[in-house]
Amino acid sequence: MSEPTQNVSVVKELGPAGALALAWTVFPPLGSIVLYVYMNTTGEWLRGHEGSGIVLYIAGFALLAGLGLLPTYASAILGGWAFGFAAGFPAAMGGFALGALIGYGVGKLVSGDLVVRMVDRRPKVRAVCAALVGGGASKTFGIVTLLRVPPNSPFALTNLALASVKVPLWTYLGATLVGMAPRTAAMVWIGGQLQGLLAEDAAKAEKPTWLIVGGIVAVVAVALVIGSLANRALNRVSQPA
Repeated sequence: MSEPTQNVSVVKELGPAGALALAWTVFPPLGSIVLYVYMNTTGEWLRGHEGSGIVLYIAGFALLAGLGLLPTYASAILGGWAFGFAAGFPAAMGGFALGALIGYGVGKLVSGDLVVRMVDRRPKVRAVCAALVGGGASKTFGIVTLLRVPPNSPFALTNLALASVKVPLWTYLGATLVGMAPRTAAMVWIGGQLQGLLAEDAAKAEKPTWLIVGGIVAVVAVALVIGSLANRALNRVSQPA
């Protein structure tokens, strides 16, 4: 059986969870395009609401990320664009926490026991899941943390996968926040730098353009290196005993 045929077979076997996985693959990139087009308008609107703007940002972040409509990196960049790093980073982490809870709840509701039964029929997948949820709380926490670190780790799909295989809620949430903190900090900082670089008052910026661009490139490079190291560590610790 070819790989595309196998993928279609797995999606059908997963039923509603498979359909949700497809939706959560397609919608976030589309949502990011819309947000980037209206980034400056949205940022100004949030800043215009002063204190309530942060509350609106957290609520919007949580709903859009938790329901798989917007990628978290785009929402984190918006936090930096609208509020700067000092306020944007904790606001983004709050959005992550609530979004992770929403995603977990939706994933658990939709998947039911379908994923568990499918895993039981596939020895290789069962071995990986056993390493994830059967090796003790500390090992599960470490694996989930490493899953969240890479910048290209899909938030919504990972929520669905972890909820489907019954990762304990508080282990899931704590590891999610720890794992996503570095990349969130990077994206919020980049958002603040881009706002200063591209906004109408960029000519008044205190830093020269080359320094801002160089800093962004350096932060992205560090995030990619950290993500690569996390993937290597994940390959080691996720091996079944």
